[in-house]
Amino acid sequence: MTDETLNPLFERMVLDNASDLHWCEGDMPRLRVHGRLRAFGVPVALVGVPFWELTARLIGRGNFEDFQDRKEFDGADTTVDGRRIRINVYYKTDRIAWAIRLLPNQFFDFEELGLPIPLLEEICAMRQGLVLVTGATGSGKTTTLASILDRINQTREEHLFTIEDPVEYVHKSAKCLVSQREVGSDTQSFHAALRSVLREDPDIVLLGEMRDRESMDAALTLAETGHLTFATLHTSGAAETVSRIVSAFDAMEQQQTRERLASNLKVVITQQLVPWSDGTGRSLCAEIMTSTKAVQSSIRDKKERQLPSIIELGGEQGMVTMNGSLMSLVRQRRITLSDAMKYSNDPDSLERMS
Repeated sequence: MTDETLNPLFERMVLDNASDLHWCEGDMPRLRVHGRLRAFGVPVALVGVPFWELTARLIGRGNFEDFQDRKEFDGADTTVDGRRIRINVYYKTDRIAWAIRLLPNQFFDFEELGLPIPLLEEICAMRQGLVLVTGATGSGKTTTLASILDRINQTREEHLFTIEDPVEYVHKSAKCLVSQREVGSDTQSFHAALRSVLREDPDIVLLGEMRDRESMDAALTLAETGHLTFATLHTSGAAETVSRIVSAFDAMEQQQTRERLASNLKVVITQQLVPWSDGTGRSLCAEIMTSTKAVQSSIRDKKERQLPSIIELGGEQGMVTMNGSLMSLVRQRRITLSDAMKYSNDPDSLERMS
């Protein structure tokens, strides 16, 4: 649990509805509110306290000693009032800096996520396969997956297993038995946990981020062996997601990887959080690709460049393009067309939709 003297910072985050806190030694702290950063004054209780001391209180003195050697720290913790935070501490120009993400203290109902409810319910009913949620940092991937896992936890009687670095949302066993393993405290490494996961009798597995060939291979193996598997990637669409996974494997393995993906990839959701024009909130926009024969053929035949067109024509199968999602917000008058074009990967096509 974080030192209570830091609580004024977290209280300010909650009060201002901030998602992130950034603070660098010698500078003013800043909050990210609806995607925009703004500075605020240092809380009175923290004025005059050396920044290294505040950092030691934030991450713990034992971790602080390691941080001084490694120059990096990643972790998660719980504040005095029970809120979960994700912490990254690093050096820049020889000064200590923080990036803290305040995680919601409850799971979102499907009606609040901004994704199609029939799709979410279909995912929760799946018995096996690979479901990927992709997008840039801060696009809500972790929140989407946490809400899906919470629904599964409330409705299925199985073993829900996660490997995370770090654990962000804490799931308590409900109908499911929940096992959450944090890299560094519960296992020596992400790869060590991957190598033993099948021996731990899981039914549903969250791997967190797929970082390299080994984690991608593990995700595909889990899906192939009858497990419902969730993971994230930092990609901007379904076509890039397929290409990224295939390219992680050696040339001799790539066609087999395509076969494995075509057979096991069930859903790809690519997310963005788009600020409203009035600056008072953000909405989730998402490209959604589901598994169809056309999608499977494109993956097998090295034609993933056809996937955007397949998604555009796949409305009856629950597919949505990013432009379609953006245009929906324009029509709801949440954002302007000019703002939507800033978030589109094909602004010319978006303009033709207006």
